[in-house]
Amino acid sequence: MALSPTRGFIAVSPSAGDVYREETDTVLNRGLKQARGAPLGCVRVIEVTGCAELSCPPDRASVTISVHSSKESVNDATNSVTRRLEYILQTARQHDVKDGNLTSSKYLRRDGDLFHMHAEVVVVFLDFEKMQQARSVLIEKLDKSVCVGDPYYSHSGESLSLLRRRVCLEAVDNARLKASEACCILGQALGRPLLVREEESREWTSGQKEALGSRLSIQWKTSAVLFFASSRMFVTFELRPKDSNRRKF
Repeated sequence: MALSPTRGFIAVSPSAGDVYREETDTVLNRGLKQARGAPLGCVRVIEVTGCAELSCPPDRASVTISVHSSKESVNDATNSVTRRLEYILQTARQHDVKDGNLTSSKYLRRDGDLFHMHAEVVVVFLDFEKMQQARSVLIEKLDKSVCVGDPYYSHSGESLSLLRRRVCLEAVDNARLKASEACCILGQALGRPLLVREEESREWTSGQKEALGSRLSIQWKTSAVLFFASSRMFVTFELRPKDSNRRKF
């Protein structure tokens, strides 16, 4: 997964003890407003905005396989399609496809003296190498009455949920790193987080249409069909002097 450059925006609000007495109320009010929900009192804070962007490749591919037959006898048309349909399902199972990832449908129509039987199978592959092998077998072994479609790549709900959590945590971690670096420059110590809020999240995909119509290899097609997620997190940390934890004698 790719990580884009991050940006941090920092604001430090001073405590009332750092200014003249006559300016205490004004500075304290401004500091509390900047803290955006920090606890009341003379709390010095540092505010950081961290951004992150991640992407993940597809983890499943759907292949649609259609079969048709036209015969003068309804039994002949049905039997012809049924034999091919059973071979397709058997081939899919031999390439580690579970029954839950197999969907089939068929219908019969009559046109004059001919009966037309049509069947369609949608196979969801989780292993792209096995998918390529299964497609090659079906294309080689079956005749022109069978059409093996190109794979359509997609992302499972589990992979998208994981990506959303990762990009959020990555943005928070980037915010913490920025705040820590700023504290070193300011000669301060980074305290506990007081507020964490996601200000923006975006998701988008790219490449599905281009990959379908191209002659790229399976590896290049999966890398071209990516799902992107970005997050911008606002974090408020407590700001403490570096010597606050030193033992006093």
